[in-house]
Amino acid sequence: MVDRLAVLAEVFAIDLCAYAVMSNHYHLVLRINQKKALDWTDQEVAERWMQLFSGPLIVKRWIKGQTEEGESLKALEIIGQWRERLHDLGWFMKCLNEYLARRANEEDCCKGRFWESRYKCQALLDEKALLQCMAYVDLNPVRADMARTPEQSDYTSVQQRARKLAGSQCAKQPVLLPMVDAETIDADDDHTLCRFRLMDYLELVDCTGRAVRDDRRGSISGQAIKILDRLGIDEKVWLSHMRPRKQRHPVAVGALARLRDYAQKTGRKWVAGQSLAGW
Repeated sequence: MVDRLAVLAEVFAIDLCAYAVMSNHYHLVLRINQKKALDWTDQEVAERWMQLFSGPLIVKRWIKGQTEEGESLKALEIIGQWRERLHDLGWFMKCLNEYLARRANEEDCCKGRFWESRYKCQALLDEKALLQCMAYVDLNPVRADMARTPEQSDYTSVQQRARKLAGSQCAKQPVLLPMVDAETIDADDDHTLCRFRLMDYLELVDCTGRAVRDDRRGSISGQAIKILDRLGIDEKVWLSHMRPRKQRHPVAVGALARLRDYAQKTGRKWVAGQSLAGW
């Protein structure tokens, strides 16, 4: 799973913010970067797509400069479709899930359906919703009692970020959209995950992980509370988001005003999850 994510994160114009691979499911936090895909040349698009698929002969001939005008137009039409797919969430998930299903069926010498159902997704409408969802994803192994601390949680983005910070990152890991640091606090939003420092995030996740375990009291440290105060998030609201969810997941997460805008833009009269909008 992690190896495949590393490949797809390099090919697609979809940035990986967080991930957690569990024994029977996985979580991803992704950002669609359409601008990045539109900035690629036709040559770049073709080369990226053909890292995953063989591609038709006409495109291979176009890359080598062996096509006539009519053939070139057809090749460019195909490449235009590929450009759209390279920032499409559905194609990203297809290239991930189908690949894993084929590998699993091959190893088990069987055929048929591998995944129980189609993937589910929800829109993260603001920075606070993004951080809340990332922390929820990164704390999956801690909540499941598979790890004592976030940095001991195998196959998670929080472990990858912590190891990189300690200088012990493994060679083959997916590229994560970076958080800001002291030098890049005013960096372009296209190149950073959010205006939130990595050390603050690791501190917040660690303190939250200690609070959500069944053998811990339901509160977090004063340092983490200061971080939440800067974000304008109440401690109780934050912890309620971190608990295991049994109800149906809302289609979007964010401030109430953002949820209302989302409902209007998507033609919805009502959006579930308003009770969770604690900011």
